[in-house]
Amino acid sequence: MNTSLSMEKDFKYLADRYNPDGEFENKLYVQCNAKRGLRNADGTGIVAGITRISNVHGYLVDEYERVPVDGELFYRGINISDLLDACTEEDRFGYEEASWLLLFGELPTRKDLELYSRLIENCRKIPNNFIDDVIMRVPSNDLMNKLAGSVLALYPYDINPDDTSEVNSLRQSMELIGRLPVMMVAAYQAKRRAYDYKSMYLHMPLDGLSTAENILSTLRADRKYTREEALLLDRCMILHAEHGGGNNSAFVCRAVTSSGTDIYSAISAAIGALKGPRHGGANLKVCAQLDELKANIKDVRDDDEITAYLKKILAKEAGDGSGLIYGMGHAVYTRSDPRAILLKREAKKLVAAKGFEEDFILLDAVERLSPALLNEKKEFATGICANVDMYSGLVYSMLGIPRELFTPLFAVARMSGWCAHRLEEIQTSRRIMRPAYRPLSQKREYTKLADR
Repeated sequence: MNTSLSMEKDFKYLADRYNPDGEFENKLYVQCNAKRGLRNADGTGIVAGITRISNVHGYLVDEYERVPVDGELFYRGINISDLLDACTEEDRFGYEEASWLLLFGELPTRKDLELYSRLIENCRKIPNNFIDDVIMRVPSNDLMNKLAGSVLALYPYDINPDDTSEVNSLRQSMELIGRLPVMMVAAYQAKRRAYDYKSMYLHMPLDGLSTAENILSTLRADRKYTREEALLLDRCMILHAEHGGGNNSAFVCRAVTSSGTDIYSAISAAIGALKGPRHGGANLKVCAQLDELKANIKDVRDDDEITAYLKKILAKEAGDGSGLIYGMGHAVYTRSDPRAILLKREAKKLVAAKGFEEDFILLDAVERLSPALLNEKKEFATGICANVDMYSGLVYSMLGIPRELFTPLFAVARMSGWCAHRLEEIQTSRRIMRPAYRPLSQKREYTKLADR
């Protein structure tokens, strides 16, 4: 007897049997005052906590109505635009500065920044045999799952994994910020060999380089990159480092942390949340959409032709059948997403040199033309804008980064934000998160097995 076929048949039987309750109608959520997706009826998030780490400002509330405004993002009260502009003006890398700011709450002095950068550099050293035993021995075709598993696998290598004191938590945070980029590249190389049947090359991080420089250096076979490329990646990482306590992965990190568990469990859970296409995996959807547009649009400068195709996507006659224009819309931002604006500005500097002008023109057209179409279809009362995913995939593509690394790179950048939220949760909340679910099941009598 073929055991696998028998099991497949059994699983299908069980799947056909499984539908204990069916779907809940929307009116049930209203009747029970249940916040679907932890959101209020107007789309705003319910207040689950307080934070000083960052603030996402996308609208005003006037007479109980949401009023669109230009979006702003603040790290510890510092406008993200000011942080990026300062790095550009001084022609320097800024991710380490943003990481310090998120963790420590203040801008670092020059001495602070040099010390922190040196510590992160030392933290890039992976425990002996970790890459061979954990990453190479069991490669994965999905790098986000491999990253989550690799973070969990760091637990036994930690001499004090369950200590949640401030000093130990900071030490663990810096180790994860330093190690995740190294583990990401190693997981990718293992995947190349095992699943893509391509040559694998492992480069060790170099001292004296920024996080962005080391990623490009270890990722590329010849280790070569330009300063302009590394600076562009650095800017992208700054913009992805944090986005408020309400974003899904940060909330997951805080929820798991609230149970009192170790940092590796909390961060691996956050990575799992970020993987989802409704969160960090959205830039891959934008890239797939761009591929389709390029294959079907004859003239990327013809707004009428592009509009006609976008209408097909909305009508579910094209695209992936979801009726969604990926890269458009955000839960908080209405008139503009500052990350999209800044990333678009930085990307524009290299599109011509990298041969991505047509891609840039198409994305710009989608950004310009979609709001009117979406408003017409869904009757949005508030503004609709491009989000950061509209241009992040373009930036990674320009840098020659393979698509399977787009979301892992997001995780690498977001590690600083997650660790900051974990530290804040430990220090300020000290209560396990336990939301309530309204039970709808009715009492019934137990029926003995012989009578069923």
